[in-house]
Amino acid sequence: MNAYTKYFLRKFGWYLLTLVIAISLNFMLPRMIKGNPISVIVSQMTQGMTDSDTIKKVYETFTKEFGVDKPILTQYWIYLKNLFTGNLGTSFGLYPKKVTDILASAVPWTLALQLPAILTGWVLGNILGAVAAYRKGVFDKVLFPVALFVNSIPFFTLAIIMLYLFALNLKWFPLSGGYDFQMIPKLSLDFIGSVIRHHTLPFLSIVLVTIGGQAIGMREMSIYELNADYVLYSKLLGIRDSKIAQYVFKNAMLPQITGLALSIGTMVGGSLICEIVFSYPGIGTWLFTAIRQLDYPLISGCTLLIAGTVLLANFTIEIVYGLVDPRIKAAQMEEH
Repeated sequence: MNAYTKYFLRKFGWYLLTLVIAISLNFMLPRMIKGNPISVIVSQMTQGMTDSDTIKKVYETFTKEFGVDKPILTQYWIYLKNLFTGNLGTSFGLYPKKVTDILASAVPWTLALQLPAILTGWVLGNILGAVAAYRKGVFDKVLFPVALFVNSIPFFTLAIIMLYLFALNLKWFPLSGGYDFQMIPKLSLDFIGSVIRHHTLPFLSIVLVTIGGQAIGMREMSIYELNADYVLYSKLLGIRDSKIAQYVFKNAMLPQITGLALSIGTMVGGSLICEIVFSYPGIGTWLFTAIRQLDYPLISGCTLLIAGTVLLANFTIEIVYGLVDPRIKAAQMEEH
């Protein structure tokens, strides 16, 4: 067994253990929230009813159906068994909708909003940060304070400001939703245009904050690399500045790639409040709705999806690092 295979198996083992712990917490934590979710469903289903026996029967039926009457350990084993068959259960608050159906409809909206926003912010931020570190002068003195200020603004604060200015006052963009309410989703120019108009403000609010954070990170890493010994040594050897800059920014990019992987991993819940501000039909909005309604299966479904993508992103970047980072390769050879 070679050094890299050992490295891969060790990392895989740790991430598998972390996933098991995440699944267990994913089951337990929603059930620690005070309140009775069955009461919420029954009150919705029995509106206008006056017969207490009928209401009691409805309550007992739902309690039995969702298995809330069983011991917590039994509920856990049922949860695990269902999880391995791809069954995340039935939503309490949106009964009788399946959690998998709700998530399947929400994931494309979150991906369409956050993946382009994160990638755009990451690319622009890294370019600006690298240029600021390399050129210095006025560009750096202006960019750094602006990036620091923008990065200190939370997603939701910027979202509220943009909503107030551009949607409420200037009326350039819609206030909420993923598309106009009167429209039926279909592949047409009108519908696509409506989706783009609703998409613009939440997209910009995420991009602007992401640019700030990435620009600061790239600037700091680039300055650190530009002052490293190998840069001075390369200059003394007469190597071209453009070649040195290439090596500098390649090294400075490694932590930024890690940041990108983590951002992509956490995007399904990363901008939760941003989605809520704009009532955008993504995972964040559904998770917020589920918490308000004590919807255990939907809370578990959303958090499991977030935990899974974070772990997958981290594991992928660890494996890629093991292949491309010479320092990790050296450590593998020493262990071997």
